[in-house]
Amino acid sequence: MKIVILSRNRRLYSTSRLISAAQARGHEVLVLDPLRCYMNITSLKPSVHYKGEAIENVDAVIPRIGASITFYGTAVLRQFEMMGVFPVNESVAITRARDKLRSLQLLSRKGIGLPVTGFAHSPDDIDDLLDQVGGAPLVLKLIEGTQGMGVVLAETRQAAASVVQAFMELKANILVQEFIKEAGGSDIRCLVIGGKVVASMKRQAKDGEFRSNLHRGGQASAVRLTPQERATAVSAAKIMGLNVCGVDILRSNHGPVVMEVNSSPGLEGIESTTGKDIAGEIIHFIETNARPHRTRTRGQG
Repeated sequence: MKIVILSRNRRLYSTSRLISAAQARGHEVLVLDPLRCYMNITSLKPSVHYKGEAIENVDAVIPRIGASITFYGTAVLRQFEMMGVFPVNESVAITRARDKLRSLQLLSRKGIGLPVTGFAHSPDDIDDLLDQVGGAPLVLKLIEGTQGMGVVLAETRQAAASVVQAFMELKANILVQEFIKEAGGSDIRCLVIGGKVVASMKRQAKDGEFRSNLHRGGQASAVRLTPQERATAVSAAKIMGLNVCGVDILRSNHGPVVMEVNSSPGLEGIESTTGKDIAGEIIHFIETNARPHRTRTRGQG
């Protein structure tokens, strides 16, 4: 098979692991910087070009699109979909998952456990908004934030109100969420491939930090999921329409709650923690499922 990986840097751990896993199985791999791809949008024969050459006869595409280039990266992916190439994750699903507010609304509609979350536009509604999510301490999140950036813990009501008002004045969209104290600064990353949880790890924040992201000093360890946690992760991936994703779960007093569904999860932390060949699992998923024009949306929407 001929597999395209959309990635800005082939030396990144996740990209290099996918390259080696695909080549070990006898596949041809092209790594394309999505920002250097350009498109011929035509009714008869849509095409993608890269450094002066048309990219043709591709069987599957693996999007490793950073949050900062979501708009252009998903446009390139959508063009491959128009050409009949099988995407590991579809452009519509990636866009859906990258919108924190939209993804929480979709998950809540299907009854997935979530932290109590509020969203408002007017400073006049701040007091009532804080009441609705249970008061301080609260977690405040920029909708456009990623990898723990734009996330603030407000320990008092006054601090929460001040931060929310400041963000509103800057025209920044912010979510207000209950703080799950009983999680103890930890969360669980579930790696879902093809509707199954293939690996999971617990991430523990360092002392004095409530964000458990590994690149912020968090420590990872293997963890055994409960049946409810496993079912929650699988359901969340399905609702988002993602074939491959990381589902981040907190253990709360009222069961597992989903914090985020990541459409481009890093492989280094979970592979090193669990010893599992996640990159190989992704390539195996492609081998099993890749067919021309086999997408849910076929580039629509």
